[in-house]
Amino acid sequence: MTETTKTHVILLACGSFNPITKGHIQMFERARDYLHKTGRFIVIGGIVSPVHDSYGKQGLVSSRHRLAMCQLAVQSSDWIRVDPWECYQDTWQTTCSVLEHHRDLMKRVTGCILSNVNTPSLTPVIGQPQNETPQPIYQNSNLSNKPTAAKFLGKVGESLSRICCVRPPMERFTFVDENANLGTVMRYEEIELRILLLCGSDLLESFCIPGLWNEADMEVIVGDFGIVVVPRDGTDTEKIMNHSSVLRKYKNNILVVKDDVNHPMAIVSSTKSRLALQHGDGHVVDYLSQPVIDYILKSQLYLNASG
Repeated sequence: MTETTKTHVILLACGSFNPITKGHIQMFERARDYLHKTGRFIVIGGIVSPVHDSYGKQGLVSSRHRLAMCQLAVQSSDWIRVDPWECYQDTWQTTCSVLEHHRDLMKRVTGCILSNVNTPSLTPVIGQPQNETPQPIYQNSNLSNKPTAAKFLGKVGESLSRICCVRPPMERFTFVDENANLGTVMRYEEIELRILLLCGSDLLESFCIPGLWNEADMEVIVGDFGIVVVPRDGTDTEKIMNHSSVLRKYKNNILVVKDDVNHPMAIVSSTKSRLALQHGDGHVVDYLSQPVIDYILKSQLYLNASG
């Protein structure tokens, strides 16, 4: 498949991130590597969306701290960003509403028509009337004016940087036009863009708990968006999916990361990290990045049993 015929993906992970661990970051990396190996997808961005303070989980520290730790954890990544929208709302947001927010935001910022898993777009994802041929002006004079998937990815990458507001965007294919609407800037070949929920097998398993999830939300999350699952501790994801009628119904929309490498970070959890901090366990350096540890110590977080 060529770049333009592959599905372009943004991975979105929701959760407490209390605190964010090395395992969370590796989850993104493993998912991206697996999706690329399938030959069907190109991952163009990752979004970390910490939960709102009113989620009410015991020991949940303020979103101010969790956002700061997440930003420190991804500061060396050139494709994963932290988005504060969920934390900045008046109250807790469902995972479904977070996905829908980012889908709608990407439509507005990039001019894209984001397709659902089950309904690939029949028209160009980014397009304009065929009789219009505006010529964009690039600040980089050595670049060709011919529209390419690479230029599209560069523009979306810049848009992601602005949306997720972690740090200044990377300099790649910067346009003089700042309207951030590709549909009025140039014409591209058809490029399909989707936002997929990234999660561990523990979240997938929670779909099977009666009454925990709104069934209509599950239909949207799995049926319209789709899920990328990174298994933990050799979890039988096939067995989990068979326990839920919604998961069985949309089984083809659930992508389970399969690799042959033993990943020690797969067993790292925020709970284990908090316990290590409380007990003064030196193994905390195996669970959390050093900038996150430094921030925790400076802010005196998680150092007692109450969180």
